[in-house]
Amino acid sequence: MIRKIFRRRLINRLLFVVPFVALLYIPFTGLAAAFAPLLGSASGFAALAGGPATGAVTCTTSTVTGDVGVVAPGTFTNTGCTITGTVDTNATAAYADFLGAYGAIQFNPPPCDQTLTGTLAGVTLTPGVYCVDAVAKTGTLTLDAQGNANATWLFIVGTTGNVPTGALTGTSFTVNRIHGAESCNVYWWVAEAATMTTSFFQGTILAGADITTTGGTFYGDALAGGTGTTLAPTGAVTFSNSTVLACQATGGGGSNGGGHEKDKCNQGVGNGPEGCDPGNSNNHNPSNDEGGGKPGAPGRKGGKG
Repeated sequence: MIRKIFRRRLINRLLFVVPFVALLYIPFTGLAAAFAPLLGSASGFAALAGGPATGAVTCTTSTVTGDVGVVAPGTFTNTGCTITGTVDTNATAAYADFLGAYGAIQFNPPPCDQTLTGTLAGVTLTPGVYCVDAVAKTGTLTLDAQGNANATWLFIVGTTGNVPTGALTGTSFTVNRIHGAESCNVYWWVAEAATMTTSFFQGTILAGADITTTGGTFYGDALAGGTGTTLAPTGAVTFSNSTVLACQATGGGGSNGGGHEKDKCNQGVGNGPEGCDPGNSNNHNPSNDEGGGKPGAPGRKGGKG
């Protein structure tokens, strides 16, 4: 009789404890995915520009894979660029969705897991939400998904609130992905402008003001003009001598936006750094222009010989 009573009590305790313990072990990736902004119809735009006055996209001697959008009466200026995608000169709905995503973080930012200072050179980060200061970035930042392709990063650059301040700038700044990290699961909310020079940048930028890339490669969406205040009367996107590959349009952003099928390794020649190891590269450098190769005559696995 005593044993039966003891067993019943033990079972009742287990029925209470097991669900509680299960709650403690919710995968972190599920929580991280919830921090991704919902871009709606703004997703998939390589460049989207707007503002209280007007917006503009200017592209010079660059290659852009993805859609380009401006809010009327904004302008799109193409000087020697190759655009693979649709040019929308009245992208009102997409811009409205971007404003919603930007404002959600501006006025109700998620708590930051860590505050980052300095250039970010040599830093490795697992998924999460990070507050970032406006110090110019350089060197290599590594994002480690730890084997989960749905892992998400949100970087909040500068201060939020009614008058957001702080810019994102980088020179020879590289964002590297390892262990399944996806560039389109990386988001950079920026209080003001974002400027990248000769950088290998990955992640979608939601900027309060202008976005400018000069040289280098950009994997992600450039969405500009989010503050909607006199601090940023326009939102302009400028690409100069750059390679830009937008995320795939998902219509929702967030955790269902995972994947960027355009940024896989290309075994061709002359395509520059790709942030991944193609496997047969001679030196496993960021660039896979194998030994002795040139356009039309790729290098070989065995080397120059």
